[in-house]
Amino acid sequence: MARIEAEVGKPQGGLMKWIDDRFPLTKTMEHHVTKYYASKNFNWWYVFGVLAFVVLAIQLLTGIFLTMNYKPAAAQAFASVEYIMRDVEWGWLIRYMHSTGASFFFIVVYLHMFRAMLYGSYKKPRELIWLIGMLIFFVLMAEGFAGYLLPWGQMSYWGAQVIISLFGAIPVVGDALVEIIRGDYSISDITLNRFFALHVILLPLALIGLVFVHIVALHEVGSNNPDGVDVKKNKDENGVPLDAIPFHPYYTIGHDLPAIVGFLIIFCAIVFFAPEMGGYFLEKPNFEQANPLKTPEHIAPVWYYTPYYAMLRAATFPLFGLTAKFWGLVVMAGAIVLPAALPWLDRSPVKSIRYKGMASKVMLALFVVSFIILGYLGLVPPSPVATAAAQIFTVIYFAYFVLMPWYTRVEKTKPVPERVTVQ
Repeated sequence: MARIEAEVGKPQGGLMKWIDDRFPLTKTMEHHVTKYYASKNFNWWYVFGVLAFVVLAIQLLTGIFLTMNYKPAAAQAFASVEYIMRDVEWGWLIRYMHSTGASFFFIVVYLHMFRAMLYGSYKKPRELIWLIGMLIFFVLMAEGFAGYLLPWGQMSYWGAQVIISLFGAIPVVGDALVEIIRGDYSISDITLNRFFALHVILLPLALIGLVFVHIVALHEVGSNNPDGVDVKKNKDENGVPLDAIPFHPYYTIGHDLPAIVGFLIIFCAIVFFAPEMGGYFLEKPNFEQANPLKTPEHIAPVWYYTPYYAMLRAATFPLFGLTAKFWGLVVMAGAIVLPAALPWLDRSPVKSIRYKGMASKVMLALFVVSFIILGYLGLVPPSPVATAAAQIFTVIYFAYFVLMPWYTRVEKTKPVPERVTVQ
């Protein structure tokens, strides 16, 4: 009996052993960090995933503090934002961090998506990772739109009015759908409450859940690399990939940490010295309270939606008995959803742009140029020249995807090395 009591009282490995007996903490850390092997030739394009995670943390933390003083009521919303900016201690900083973080979120996500397109990270066996990533993008766009209404400024109100009214162009169900989204016959207090609930509860939970499964799926099949070479093919006698290194500490300390520090320096510089970014991050009309009787001179969404807004406005003619407004909605929705089909549109035998032919390189360059120019065209007031340019670059944008099964199949590719190359 005494021996049994002594065994029970004997230390069994400290706190970590106690936790591991009840929760697989060490096993999880090893699987996802310390013993997760990543290709040894990652370049700076591979920092945007972790930067997106950093911005997500910033948005969640600042959002929590903002909700403590924000009032989701049409009569009080704008005044509560002013109260946060003027009277709450450090409220201006939290608000500017949140508004700047929204723009930086889309910057790093767009660059993260471009890197995946550059190196073919959507191809087998990573199709599911890409699809989950696209779902994250859809939820992020909805989250940004819901949050865009909350300041209850002029651009918030009228921008939401324009976008929500687009759904009214859908035949048969359009008017009912608009009323469901608004919760009323016009944008009102109930609309603000509805969007507030989406912005602070439903969409953040969906975003966190999708980010979690995105990382789990990534670590199950392994990360891609600039060569598009499967590092799992060549292993040593212990089963360790020859062309891979542990994610920690090599990438966490030597790769991601410097990127995070550099990113935060730029982020803080914007927050402290140019939080409005000349009206691109915070539009000037949004410093006026929403007025249903006064329309702003020019209505345009915040910059990260403007490429799709330009494509929406590029549809100017009815077709098959349906209005131009309906076709604009179709074009805009198609432009957002179509990238999800990339794993099945790309017929190239290689993954990375390094080994693809000239056609893929030219088409990707044209795609990037069209996206940037469409972003600019979405900011400027409509005109015949701007509309014609938007139509041309919308065709180029869609051509990248529609023609991909052809040009990726017929182009001449370079041989892919057996092992990764370090450049």
